[in-house]
Amino acid sequence: MIENEKNPAVLALLPLKNVVILPKSILPIIVGRSSSISAVEYALRHNKELFITAQKNAEIEHPTEDDVYQIGTKSTILQVMRMPKGTLKILVEGICRSQIVRPEKCDDFITVETVDLPTTSLNKTVELEALWRQLKVLYATFAQYNTKIPAELLVAVKSPEDMDNIVDTLAVHLNLSFEERQEIIEIPDLKARISKISALLQREIDILETEERIRGNVQKQVEKSQREYYLTEQMKAIQKELGRDDTQSDIALIRSKVKKLGLPKEALDKVNKELKRLEQMPPLSSEAVVSRHYIDWIISLPWNKVTQDKISLEDAEKILNKNHAGLKRAKERIIEFLAARKFSKSLQRSPIICLIGPPGVGKTSLGHSIAESLGREFVRISLGGVKDEAEIRGHRRTYIGALPGKIIQAIKKAGSANPVILLDEIDKMSNDFHGDPAAALLEVLDPEQNKSFVDHFLELEYDLSKVMFIATANHTEGIPFPLYDRMERIMLSGYTDAEKMEIAKSFLIPKNLKEYGLKPTQFKLPTELLHKIINEYTKESGVRQLERIISKLMRKSIQILLKDPKVTSVKVTDELLKEWLGHPRYKKTTLDTGERIGLATGLAWTEVGGDILEIEATVLPGKGGLTLTGQLGEVMQESAHAALSYIRSRATPLGLKESFYASRDIHVHIPEGATPKDGPSAGITMCLALVSAITKNPTRPDMAMTGEITLRGRVLGVGGLKAKILAARQHGIKTIFVPDENKDDIEEVIADIGELKDMKIIYVKNMDEVLKLALIKDPFKAKAPSEKEEDKAKSKKTAETGKKKQTKIAQRKKTK
Repeated sequence: MIENEKNPAVLALLPLKNVVILPKSILPIIVGRSSSISAVEYALRHNKELFITAQKNAEIEHPTEDDVYQIGTKSTILQVMRMPKGTLKILVEGICRSQIVRPEKCDDFITVETVDLPTTSLNKTVELEALWRQLKVLYATFAQYNTKIPAELLVAVKSPEDMDNIVDTLAVHLNLSFEERQEIIEIPDLKARISKISALLQREIDILETEERIRGNVQKQVEKSQREYYLTEQMKAIQKELGRDDTQSDIALIRSKVKKLGLPKEALDKVNKELKRLEQMPPLSSEAVVSRHYIDWIISLPWNKVTQDKISLEDAEKILNKNHAGLKRAKERIIEFLAARKFSKSLQRSPIICLIGPPGVGKTSLGHSIAESLGREFVRISLGGVKDEAEIRGHRRTYIGALPGKIIQAIKKAGSANPVILLDEIDKMSNDFHGDPAAALLEVLDPEQNKSFVDHFLELEYDLSKVMFIATANHTEGIPFPLYDRMERIMLSGYTDAEKMEIAKSFLIPKNLKEYGLKPTQFKLPTELLHKIINEYTKESGVRQLERIISKLMRKSIQILLKDPKVTSVKVTDELLKEWLGHPRYKKTTLDTGERIGLATGLAWTEVGGDILEIEATVLPGKGGLTLTGQLGEVMQESAHAALSYIRSRATPLGLKESFYASRDIHVHIPEGATPKDGPSAGITMCLALVSAITKNPTRPDMAMTGEITLRGRVLGVGGLKAKILAARQHGIKTIFVPDENKDDIEEVIADIGELKDMKIIYVKNMDEVLKLALIKDPFKAKAPSEKEEDKAKSKKTAETGKKKQTKIAQRKKTK
């Protein structure tokens, strides 16, 4: 039972946040809450006494009696000062420990009935004396570490008169937490309180001793560092006298930089070994220069630095479509890679892509767009004309002026270990006695090997597996098969007229307007004239020539704007186009619609797109010779011989004598003789022209064809169908013969360029089908002449010849 419980005092409650006031301590308090201000004013009216206790949770703004500790301090207000904004600053002194008996609500604050908690165990006993002596020893030790203890407190501890108050005063001057202070105020027993404070003092002494020991160690380290600094400065002075001070400072700088790089163990060992050698070399010796050059290359490479990929499919698609029109397959492959990278976080290996297509279709710029869509650095390596393996793998350090290869140089230039590296013109490499660069690229472009690529200069393994390699080529013929097999090929065909129009309007014209500082209103190029430029002034798969012409038109327009200030806009017309560009350079091949015996129309693929070929054949008296003109390649000549052999094997069904060729010479010519031509795709066209010439059966004028022919008359598949079909459309061809093997390719072409309106595609498997449909008369309904008919015709011819001779003799006699 608590003493004085029968005579409780009613006091105003003042709750504090994270503050505990101990008896006999004086503390300033800022009072801001309205309820607390009311409690203070109540106390001022009633003997200036308060019950001060701490809140259990400091975040509660309006605590109730359940939110405060039940044991606190009865205090008296010594001073009150009114502050701005209605707050109060009071100075209070703790009187004694008190405990809440019963709370009472009074207006907007709480009053409580409290009873004082008197200190117990005040009688001097042996145990109390022993506890007090221990406390004095501990406090004396504590005072040796803490020089901020008041001197009067040290005197009071030595000659105690009031142990109760001195123990509480000691607690005030200790660095105690809020919870520890609350625990002390809740201990009215003097012995227990002395034991608690002794334990806290021992903990503080241990902490201070540890701090002192740490401080001593730090001081020793500082002294050691100062000694090292002094010796280092002496060494610098000596090196300066020897002329080597810059070298040593550079080596120290390199060492500090190497520590931050986190190099692989092999590279770190190499650098440290070279630095040791470098320290022992004269700074101006050639070996020191080579060694320093080698170290600089190692520490300049991004061994661990990578850029974070953008994995937004929508943003990547927008970037690719914004910079390039068409190129559907290439864009799809990049989006596929991004999707796979986003789905699988463990996918680190990048694809190795080879873009194959004619010049000017955007292969190089597509590589730059791929890097932009991925958020990676982009570096271009031109391989055209490279013929030395060391260009790829680097030169060994034994050579003067040795450097790493182009791959490592590109990595350094990019500044990251996962850039996009474009290997431009990979089909233009050659080789000589120095080695084959294509063979060196086998390791670079092999995902299983390039993670440990070794450059001859570095002589260290470097991981290239994170690099995305993109190669470009115009033809597959110049790429060795082992290298070709390591890459994922994406074929880029030439742009269609519609795509060129879109590129010109969306990219080329705005780009050149910005370059020349023209406003869109100052230069106008009508759509019909742009179409005319594409068809009659350019002949290319890409748009380079088209861009040059657009640039020229803008320059001419600027001249007009500068000459006549009154002119604010220039609109290109037919007359201006002819004046500035001259007559059209490339006109469509006009189809021969006259007598079409021995004439057939074929479709061809060229580097600048599709075209049509008018193949001519004629039969002359002779001895069975076959003449081929028009600068035909070997494959094309072989196709002509194969076509003639097929006709000879089908002589009887075609109504021909088996020896029809014995007394005749056949001449096949393909116009534009200055242009070299090759390939097997004109086989069925040459065969049709030969049959037409031999049988005197004309061909249909609105048909064109492509396909390889065999000796048995089979029609084999060919390539370049998109360009060929576009050429046929431009020339108004209504019917196209295509090998049956290319049916799937035609479906892809239709998906790419749209439905082929007003054009019929006929799939053929053998030459007989072509002859039946392409010749006006069915060649297989004609009958070969019998031997009697041949003899009769021969006799008739001989008689006519004899009769003519007799007539001539008679005329001569008459004249004489």
